[in-house]
Amino acid sequence: MKQNNNLPNCNQLSEKFSVKFPDLGVDDQNLLFWDEDVHFFKRGSVIYKEGDFAKGCFFLYSGILKIFKTGLEGKEQIIRFAKEGDLIGFRSVLSHERFCTSAKVIEDAVVCFIPANVLTKLIQENSNFALQLMKVTCAELGEANNYITDIAQKTVRERLAEVLIHLEDTFGLSEEGTLKISLTREELANMVGTATESVIRLLSEFKSDKLIELNGRKIKILNSESLRKTGGLI
Repeated sequence: MKQNNNLPNCNQLSEKFSVKFPDLGVDDQNLLFWDEDVHFFKRGSVIYKEGDFAKGCFFLYSGILKIFKTGLEGKEQIIRFAKEGDLIGFRSVLSHERFCTSAKVIEDAVVCFIPANVLTKLIQENSNFALQLMKVTCAELGEANNYITDIAQKTVRERLAEVLIHLEDTFGLSEEGTLKISLTREELANMVGTATESVIRLLSEFKSDKLIELNGRKIKILNSESLRKTGGLI
């Protein structure tokens, strides 16, 4: 398999990809990654934009991306975050539609482009992979359904508490005990679905209630159980 000293080679890409999609033979791995189209992206880089024609999908080898839609007056609505090992943009490829979201780097990322014809061929020839991809799709739709329910039924305070717990569960904690993912107040607000000022005020309230500790962008959860109760998770 081909080597590249600066970016992951075919073997490394395959190993990471197989964590979520384990039923791939050597031929499948070669189909995906032999002509690897791998790039390093700094924070702030845009991987694809809403409305772009979906010529293929993207495998996130490392880093974190935010997946979002743009609403009125250019306001972002964060749909979810993609982390290492995730495959993004594949639903638009399979439905032969333009991308319905945008993907932007929030932590330096290494991304591999997978052409549409390669993904389609793999799905046609490997039923186990097709089933695993269907499960990923169902999980993403389940998250979207939960988000719609939360927007309709939960207060902003409850939604913010749930988002903080979700970030802890998804990305874990640093050695200092803070959330590994570092977001601006605006990004948090876009994820919760509210104004930035509301998030700033509520974070201050959570701090006063000894639920969290704040140090710039860094957030440390002090009382996970109480925060889960606030978010209606227990």
